[in-house]
Amino acid sequence: MSDRKQMNRDWETWRRWFAPGIGVKRWLLLLALGAIIAGIGIGAFIVELGQQDLLVGDIYGLITLSFLPVGLRILIPLFAGGILIFIAVFKLSKNIVAPFRAPGVRVVDSLHMYTQKSRGPRIVAIGGGTGLPALLRGLTEYTNHITAIVTVADDGGSSGRLRRDMGVLPPGDFRNNMAALARDEALMTQLLQYRFGGQLHGDGNGRNGLQGHAFGNLLLVALTGITGSFDEALVAAGRVLAVRGQVLPSTLANVTLVADVIPEAQVEPQRIVGESSIPKALGRVEMVALEPAEVPAYPQSVKAILQADLVVIGPGSLYTSIIPNLLVKDITRALQRTRAKKIYVCNLAVQPGETDNYNVADHVMAIQRHTVVDEMDERGIIDVVLANRNLSVPPTTGGGFTVFVKPDDPGSVPMVTLDLVDEKRPWRHDSKKLSKAVIDFV
Repeated sequence: MSDRKQMNRDWETWRRWFAPGIGVKRWLLLLALGAIIAGIGIGAFIVELGQQDLLVGDIYGLITLSFLPVGLRILIPLFAGGILIFIAVFKLSKNIVAPFRAPGVRVVDSLHMYTQKSRGPRIVAIGGGTGLPALLRGLTEYTNHITAIVTVADDGGSSGRLRRDMGVLPPGDFRNNMAALARDEALMTQLLQYRFGGQLHGDGNGRNGLQGHAFGNLLLVALTGITGSFDEALVAAGRVLAVRGQVLPSTLANVTLVADVIPEAQVEPQRIVGESSIPKALGRVEMVALEPAEVPAYPQSVKAILQADLVVIGPGSLYTSIIPNLLVKDITRALQRTRAKKIYVCNLAVQPGETDNYNVADHVMAIQRHTVVDEMDERGIIDVVLANRNLSVPPTTGGGFTVFVKPDDPGSVPMVTLDLVDEKRPWRHDSKKLSKAVIDFV
């Protein structure tokens, strides 16, 4: 029984080499044709040597197999030559591909996956925070043409310190998304997310210069110094990490996110300055804006949107990750003009300080309210809303208390509801479920 299973596996491996779409058959046929033509030339050369009596009769007879019947003289060289060519091609391809394939993965499987992904759709994902990497991680199973467009308004934690001290754009969201797109995602995530803690000696005040910083943030800052600009640093980091796609900023401008928030038990809004301060205000967000308001979009981000087959907005923090990208007016204009289908992926759970008591319709209305660039232009930036319908997971699962966003129909745009929840961490999307649902829209 085991021998039969092994034979079936071997047959399946050989069959996949000739499966449509991996670009092998045409080149094998071309190789065979070249070998035949070369063989004809070599054969003509040997015959000419024999006719000129430049080869001893026994040697000539051995080379031409003249001692065998005509049929065998044709079949034996064809069969032996074909076997040698196939072995050479197989071993050569195995050695060439070996450095680039995952351990335990067959050459034919690596080739098949690479070919399919290289022909995959061009997908742009807009957002930031911890929500977007879950989507990107799943999309890498379907395509290599992924562009993540990330906000540059972050001013908290390690990113905020580097932004203030080094004068660079906040690297945190870029680090998270590049880790999700890295070829060796598990190792790269551990490396890029590694935070320096108290194991280093401080300056006498209980703190050291590296404490709290993520290694990935420092890597991007270092590459910015080496390359001379943050966007070139992203390109360099993409090469270093073998990123499957690209991560781009919505703008290269130094912007500050401000919000009008109505605190609890008050009726007048307060102006909150800084992305990290908005959730801490613990009130109802009326509006958010960028300062300065008029900033140019990063050209490559606009180009990616216009050339995309599919644009996904979210998931991510509504007011501090998603809408800041859309406040860059050229980004919104590109979304209005692109031919790609535009999907808004609504968050699974409400976010305290931002979307308390929000349902899906509230999320959509907030986006629509902040993306009116031209009142005469009625083209929207959302074609369909994708929301979670599985609200049955206990809210205390995973050690927190998840308050799910109710899938109330927004009315203004169609909505599709599916089971998208990660049942171990119900406040997050399941990467495989979400990516499969998104790919089905292509």
